[in-house]
Order: sequence, then C-alpha cells, then structure tokens
Amino acid sequence: MNDMVMEDPIGDGKLVELTYKVIDVKTNSVLTEVEFPIGYVHGVNEILAPQVTAELEGKLPGDVIEVPIDCRKVFGDRDESLVFTDRIENVPEEYRQVGTSVLMESEEGNTKSFLVTKVDEESVTIDGNNPLCGREVIFRLDIATVRDATEEEIEIGGPVGVEPDISEIVGEGQNVQPISG
Repeated sequence: MNDMVMEDPIGDGKLVELTYKVIDVKTNSVLTEVEFPIGYVHGVNEILAPQVTAELEGKLPGDVIEVPIDCRKVFGDRDESLVFTDRIENVPEEYRQVGTSVLMESEEGNTKSFLVTKVDEESVTIDGNNPLCGREVIFRLDIATVRDATEEEIEIGGPVGVEPDISEIVGEGQNVQPISG
C-alpha cells in the first residue's frame, strides 16, 4: 500500500468513519460529541438519520458538513406529562444522578426510557422526552475515512473488530512483549 490519497467519495458500499457533534442552535452549546470515529457501510447500515446520510453522499475524507435538524419534526414537541418529580427518599440510590437512564414500565407493560434530569436534596426529576425534542440542532460531521468496504464489512454493516489502533503509539514493527511480573 502506498500513501497516495485517492479521491474516494462516499457512496454505496463505502466504509465511512466519522466523528460528529450535535450543537444546539439556540444556545450554541455542544449537546453530544463523539470523538472516537464511528464506522458504517454507506447504503447498508443506516446508523444516521436519512437526511444526514443523504448529505454525506459524494463527500470526501477531511470534509466537514453541517446538517441542520429540527428535532421538533423528528421527536415532536416536549410532552410535560412525561416529566415526573419524586421525593428523593422514594428513589433508589442508583437513580440519584443526573444523566442516569431509568427504564420504566407502564401498566400496559410498555417500556420507555427516562433520563434523570435534576437531583437536589429533596427530590429527583426524570424526563421521558428525548433530550433533543423541541430543539433545533446542527449535526456537524467530520469525515475521517472513506474506502471500499470489504465483503465482511458489508455483511455486518460496519468495520470488523473495531479496536483502537495502537501501532502509532507503539511504533510499526517493534516487538511488543507483555510485561510479566
């Protein structure tokens, strides 16, 4: 393999690796950030919203794209009836931390994921709304890699056995021995 960079645009059957941020338009704050690249096979595995996947078509490694998404259209408006506050002593200790996910079951047996959004000395608030609902966001994607997917990758829809590449840290061709005590 030589180091020549080929123009390899994103299209069906390409393995794409990218990082992304979700930015709230109103506050300009980063809501979600993925720093370790996620990989998928374009046209096979739809891990991203269809409108985002469509925007990626034809883009190249190194490209950064921004896709505005009105989450009100995707998730609807906030439903305040999905917000519950309870006295802290009624809430198990493992759910007393903001950001904890709580799986709740309705009387009909349907399950829904709620998020702990507020904890103070007296109460815990959980919210069943999607954290993005009612917001307008910008999905900023940074394309790291585009290449032909192998047959195995096409089969599973993404990279095979993804592990961080330590060759850069260790150095190519150096013999690495496990340290035994």
